[in-house]
Amino acid sequence: MKRVTGIGGIFFKSPDPQRLAEWYRVHLGFAVEEWGGVAFQWAGPGNPAGTGTTVWSPFQQDTKHFAPSSASFMINYRVDDLHALLAALRAEGCAVEDKVDESEQGKFGWVIDPDGNKLELWQAPDGK
Repeated sequence: MKRVTGIGGIFFKSPDPQRLAEWYRVHLGFAVEEWGGVAFQWAGPGNPAGTGTTVWSPFQQDTKHFAPSSASFMINYRVDDLHALLAALRAEGCAVEDKVDESEQGKFGWVIDPDGNKLELWQAPDGK
C-alpha cells in the first residue's frame, strides 16, 4: 500500500489572515481566491493532465482546526487510500483521530505525530 503521495496543503495560523494573504498576493503573485487561500495546480506522473492541487491557506490565530496540537501549522498530505492507511496507522500504535470527513473535496483523516503535531491526511476525489 502506498502511504503519502505528496503534499496536499500547507495551513498555518496568522493574527490577520486577510492582511497576510494580501501581502502574498501583492509581493509574491499568489492568486488568492475568495475563500482566502491559493490552490496551486500541478501535473506529475500520477496526473499528467495537471489535475493535482496543493493548497496554501492562512487560518485565524485562534482556530481550533489544528487541535489538539498547539503548533501554528498543519500539513495536509495526499494519500491513495485513506481508510486503509488510517487502519494501518492504528495497528502500528499511532494516535489517529476517530473522525473522518468525506465530502466533494475528498476524504480527510488526522493523525498526531510524536511531537504533537496534527497531520491531515487527504484522499482526493477520483480524477483530482
